[in-house]
Amino acid sequence: MVVLNRIYTRTGDDGTTALGSGERRPKYDLRISAYGTVDETNAAIGVVRLHLADTPEIDAMLGRIQNDLFDLGADLAVPDRDGKAERLRMLATQVERLEREIDTLNDRLAPLTSFVLPGGKPAAAQLHVARTICRRAERIMVELATRPDERVSAAAVQYINRLSDFLFVASRSVNDNGAGDVLWVPGQNR
Repeated sequence: MVVLNRIYTRTGDDGTTALGSGERRPKYDLRISAYGTVDETNAAIGVVRLHLADTPEIDAMLGRIQNDLFDLGADLAVPDRDGKAERLRMLATQVERLEREIDTLNDRLAPLTSFVLPGGKPAAAQLHVARTICRRAERIMVELATRPDERVSAAAVQYINRLSDFLFVASRSVNDNGAGDVLWVPGQNR
């Protein structure tokens, strides 16, 4: 259980922050950027949920995802140096659940004939914002994973990759199952 009874500690005033392991790193460290961008994705999803009163199924899915994103942040906040760390880690079952939810939503959509522009209903537009933040988190996590002194689990990378797919499909779903999508027309304004 987490207990936060004091919000400021002043320990970060020197430009460092503590990982879950207690190790201190500069606030610009790539691992900090990775879980910070995961947190940003989570916040963007929170904004989406303000617009989903008429879509309880997707709201519930996003609620599960927000909890998963805290798990992902916890996974990233404690480096796994030896592959044996006994900390909270992302699991393949979380990826599999996300895939099932993507399939559930995607089965209701007509195939695309063009790229989709961010827009339509407010929830759809906000889902696209969350999707682009999620893609940035993925790029940072993948870069972190390429460093020889860092580890990022395969399940963590798979989850963040699948999440951007989920957010795309969910945006189409809340846009009247794709009927309200704004489609790209190549060269339209030439």
